[in-house]
Amino acid sequence: MEQRISLITLGVADVARAKAFYEQLGWRGQEVEETVFFQAGGLALVLWGRDKLAADAGVEEVGTGAMTLAQNVRSRAEVDEVITTAAKAGATVTKPAEETFYGGYAGYFADPDGHLWEIAWNPGFTLAEDGTLTVPDFSATN
Repeated sequence: MEQRISLITLGVADVARAKAFYEQLGWRGQEVEETVFFQAGGLALVLWGRDKLAADAGVEEVGTGAMTLAQNVRSRAEVDEVITTAAKAGATVTKPAEETFYGGYAGYFADPDGHLWEIAWNPGFTLAEDGTLTVPDFSATN
């Protein structure tokens, strides 16, 4: 199996509401057959009704799960800007931005369906101009 993720699909209660929320954050997507696709760098973030996602996966129901989506940004100020914008759009700030143990700055919010997002500035992770993140070679520091 190749080490790659192509799509991340969020099961949502109301596709129109979820689409409107992400559009308020500045995301632009396409809706096709009650499914919204956002190009996000080298992958796509997809919004799909929870009932349809559960049926497609062959399970009774899907929740928000024990995972967190994360966006690394270029500065501490940008962390604050994104979290403030998300709160104004209807997100719940679950952890205000603060200094981190790794020398960065991060906070969390939950979207209207409860999906957790971490917004972080990490001085150890390089972001290319297009937003592509490069994981550092941790073995070089050990």
